[in-house]
Amino acid sequence: MASIDSIQKIDDRETRMGFGDGLAELGESNPNVIALTADLAGSLRMDKFIAKFPERFVQCGIAEANMIGVAAGMTIGGKIPFTGTFANFSTGRVYDQIRQSVAYSEKNVKICASHAGLTLGEDGATHQILEDIGLMRMLPGMTVIVPADYNQTKAATKAIAEYQGPVYLRFGRPKVANFTNPDHFVIGKAEVLAEGTDVSIIACGHLVWPAVEAAKALAAKGIVCEVINMHTIKPLDENAIILSAKKTGCVVTAEEHQRNGGLGDAVAQVLARNYPCPVEMVAVNDSFGESGTPAQLMTKYGLDAAHIEKAVEAVLARKK
Repeated sequence: MASIDSIQKIDDRETRMGFGDGLAELGESNPNVIALTADLAGSLRMDKFIAKFPERFVQCGIAEANMIGVAAGMTIGGKIPFTGTFANFSTGRVYDQIRQSVAYSEKNVKICASHAGLTLGEDGATHQILEDIGLMRMLPGMTVIVPADYNQTKAATKAIAEYQGPVYLRFGRPKVANFTNPDHFVIGKAEVLAEGTDVSIIACGHLVWPAVEAAKALAAKGIVCEVINMHTIKPLDENAIILSAKKTGCVVTAEEHQRNGGLGDAVAQVLARNYPCPVEMVAVNDSFGESGTPAQLMTKYGLDAAHIEKAVEAVLARKK
């Protein structure tokens, strides 16, 4: 197990590029993989796949509901459709179609969603969906994955092609720290990045690297954090949560999502049933976003390393 100081950034890359590169490699290895998009192939970085496999690409136009229906139909013939559009359009706009044609019907559709959360930036509140994890994890049989960086997004994209059943894969627009080992990705298995004894920090997506940064700063103060990359929100690795909480006695969750319905809620439910302990949640507090740069918005809405540090200090005070 690596110490927190040994976790180093390789470079900065877009998580959506991890999806695009993973999809292109899948095209080479799996002839049943089909890519569909709702007029956003460039934004989803599907260009490599389209160039290599134009006959396995479907441009559905600005008709997201139709795209989900087409994808569900393709599964009947044994195809593995990967749909791609912004997270807001991948979920909120087409929730009825996902519920009825994909989740209820248990279709093997991979719903791949970019531009999630506040880091969409200047496009503003109408596009910055912060409710999608909650929407998707409530659907029976839906797997929900929120990878931390480029490496993990690429690994997840390839892994879900082999995974039977509907999947929601959530990633983002900006360049963020790329630091994970892609060989460590297993659907439904949390990745313990660093072991600790004082507090457990459980994060997903774009908040994993800030969690690492916060843990490094706290180590300088003598606080030893256990940092867990909870890339799979459903099925949740409950055993990892319980074991960590029993070791540290308190938990901080961190996510680029509403406090209601997301990772924090899922972790709190597990602890309430199995090992009640103090929990603090770093998340958006019942608010829509607004226009701004990703960095400005993450700071304003409390989704950065400094706010994770404050949450750790708060939960440690409650543990005493």
